[in-house]
Amino acid sequence: MNLGRVIGTLVATQKDEGLEGYKLLVVQNVDLDLNPRDSFVVAVDTVGAGVGEIVVTVGGSSARMTLPTKDRPVDTAVIAIVDYLDRQGKITYRKEEEA
Repeated sequence: MNLGRVIGTLVATQKDEGLEGYKLLVVQNVDLDLNPRDSFVVAVDTVGAGVGEIVVTVGGSSARMTLPTKDRPVDTAVIAIVDYLDRQGKITYRKEEEA
């Protein structure tokens, strides 16, 4: 599993039929201090994540183990939206409350 920040969406009008109806997100990997790393992935969104949110992604065969992605041509999936990050008893990130 990896930690990342959603930095955008990807729209592809022509794609494999196994991806029809799925939202594709561009996720930049981050470290535990939420600093951006130089790597990013395109991931199928399985949880309704949006731009700016901190998310958990999985890759490879794990990405095809969610109900929405089972037997689909998916290599990376967003499987969780982070509410808060607790490091050694200290909350270092908390998702902003929605207005």
